[in-house]
Amino acid sequence: MLIGVPKEIKNHEYRVGLTPAGVRELVAAGHQVMVETQGGAAIGFGDELYTAAGATIVGGADEIFTTAEMVVKVKEPQPIECRKLRPGQILFTYLHLAPDPEQTQLLIESGARCIAYETVTAPGGGLPLLAPMSEVAGRMSIQAGAHHLEKAQGGLGTLLGGVPGVAPAEVLIIGGGVVGTQAARMAVGLGASVTIVDRSLPRLRQLDSEFAGRIQCVYSTVDAIEEYSSRADLVIGAVLIPGAAAPKLLTREMVAGMKKGAVVVDVAIDQGGCFATSKPTSHEHPTYEVDGVIHYCVTNMPGGVARTSTMALTNATLPFALQLANKGISQALKDDAHLLAGLNIYEGKVTYRAVAESLGYDYTDPLSLL
Repeated sequence: MLIGVPKEIKNHEYRVGLTPAGVRELVAAGHQVMVETQGGAAIGFGDELYTAAGATIVGGADEIFTTAEMVVKVKEPQPIECRKLRPGQILFTYLHLAPDPEQTQLLIESGARCIAYETVTAPGGGLPLLAPMSEVAGRMSIQAGAHHLEKAQGGLGTLLGGVPGVAPAEVLIIGGGVVGTQAARMAVGLGASVTIVDRSLPRLRQLDSEFAGRIQCVYSTVDAIEEYSSRADLVIGAVLIPGAAAPKLLTREMVAGMKKGAVVVDVAIDQGGCFATSKPTSHEHPTYEVDGVIHYCVTNMPGGVARTSTMALTNATLPFALQLANKGISQALKDDAHLLAGLNIYEGKVTYRAVAESLGYDYTDPLSLL
């Protein structure tokens, strides 16, 4: 199979869909790989490394979209990229379609076969291609929150861990999954006072045991979120419903009731955000203010540590890319129900139920198309 890796064009996105090591694996399996020039140069993966691994370097993305049988990316294709996709072409990347009707419509019109990293499942449960970036984003959320709590960044001027004689900051984490757990780990390490709210009592018990009493584990209700957000210095939104738009758990009224100079970090922004006041931002302009509260809603947070993120992501995606290349998309999807769960759009049909329900499309059973 001919596989193409274009350079990412989203604002301040430096990740790349394959590392040189990944290219070498695909080439060793008998496939051809094209990489757009300078695709990984910003994070230390120069063209010479890809060439040594067996890739062909091409001068622009047009050649990749015109000739590649499978396009491997990181972020959702931008409109100009969607319009370059061909009928029957495989797109393997993050999509986050539920809050993005424009992208969904363009991908439907393209006739391409679109597999979303974020909805591929695992035998033991979980989302194996989302988890690495969730781990990165969870850890980064505390770094970002701590930075923007500084007075020079518009925050209240609070040190997350305090000092002897001064109480630490109060951190509220909404959601106890991968993002929330990693955020808690970082916040506890910095000495903050941490509360996690979640709807799963078994998960709260696990977290209580894992952190050995160093965090508060609270059942999530409207009252609990209102109470703990009102005294929080930093709130992390870490809620996920696979493939669907995130629920709005922090209301506008709750934001208005927070401390002036507090910070909220919405890690769920790729799925529309879990705060009522959230709107997408970029690494170039990461924050804005609502009712005196600093909002950090960067849609590609892991792109800020692009080298670490690329290696973590491609470790997880490479085995699936090899399956698709070795077997072809139809056989690969028939053989692996977990990869099949990643199929969101197939030749103009919406094949992921949560996306269809969120955006008002008819749902088509993917097996009926294979």
